[in-house]
Amino acid sequence: MDPAIVDRTFAPVGPYVVSAAKVAEFATATQWRGAGVPPTFPILLLNDAMLAFLADVGASLERIVHGEQRFAYQRPIVVGDELTATLRVASLRALGGADVIGTVSTITDASGQVVCEAKATLVHSGATEEGAA
Repeated sequence: MDPAIVDRTFAPVGPYVVSAAKVAEFATATQWRGAGVPPTFPILLLNDAMLAFLADVGASLERIVHGEQRFAYQRPIVVGDELTATLRVASLRALGGADVIGTVSTITDASGQVVCEAKATLVHSGATEEGAA
């Protein structure tokens, strides 16, 4: 992967409107037993940001392992929020034939206020003999 992607910010994705139906569906799927919006709910929007990033840099989703995910909240997400995610590549290093990519995504509401920041580690494996470009 091109080291020039470090510190690059990609186009925002969204807005994603948080609906009671989607929160209930997500809570059921993740077996969330708490009140309110599950803390991992932004992954729905972050997935779109990651897919846009991968398409932009020509990386293949089939070669990605999602290594780690962390959320740091400024305030809870609530039903009715209109969220936008902006992904930035924070780090890149080669390790054993793979690229380890650190991303930071900032989730904002309709007023532009930061709701949370999500950090992820993605491992992109190199081309195999069969699939080498």
